[in-house]
Amino acid sequence: MSNSKLRLGPLPKTEAVKVTITLTAALKGELDRYASLHAQAWGEPVDAATLIPYMLEAFMARDRGFKKASSNGSATESVAGTPSRSL
Repeated sequence: MSNSKLRLGPLPKTEAVKVTITLTAALKGELDRYASLHAQAWGEPVDAATLIPYMLEAFMARDRGFKKASSNGSATESVAGTPSRSL
């Protein structure tokens, strides 16, 4: 698989804060599938739990309402601690 077809690029090394969420079984399956495709595309094993923060970051970076509501512009800064980029 070509790595250019996935929206999420290689993952940077970052510090993390643990957050617990509950997912449907179907969503967990889709996340696992995405993680598998990501690992194939970038040649590095990764699990769904590792990808979720970066997926959320990409989602929030593209949410116009969220950006507009942010009065200090912090919505465009990286949540994961690395510069945001277009995916």
